[in-house]
Amino acid sequence: MSKKFKITVEGKTYEVEVEELGVNSSSNPSPAQTSQTTERVQAPTPKKSAAGSKKQQPAATGGGNVEAPMAGKIIEVKVSQGEEVNQGDLIVILEAMKMENEIYAPAAGEVTEVMVAAEDSVDSGDPLLKIE
Repeated sequence: MSKKFKITVEGKTYEVEVEELGVNSSSNPSPAQTSQTTERVQAPTPKKSAAGSKKQQPAATGGGNVEAPMAGKIIEVKVSQGEEVNQGDLIVILEAMKMENEIYAPAAGEVTEVMVAAEDSVDSGDPLLKIE
């Protein structure tokens, strides 16, 4: 028994027919299967994460406020006021949806203000610390 489905990949709609294989299925394709052409669609390649490419970025200075990318709870603040950081340094660990998310310095500079501490709850866009 086969079922027809419509799927959309990157905005392009395809009609596909899927045959359920079971104990009573034969290895011979049905006439409908042999008369249709198959088009292969390659999945898009994943982009490199910011953490994996941090050494390739030029060192920017003066980051300003570093904001929470999502709502969650601060697990650990890895830097303190007055500390010098480089672009890509781990500065905060934020737990969101039971996953730990590492937040990296967007630019090199001095941490002039730390606005959060461990166990604080933050919303998306809340300032975490300031780098100048």
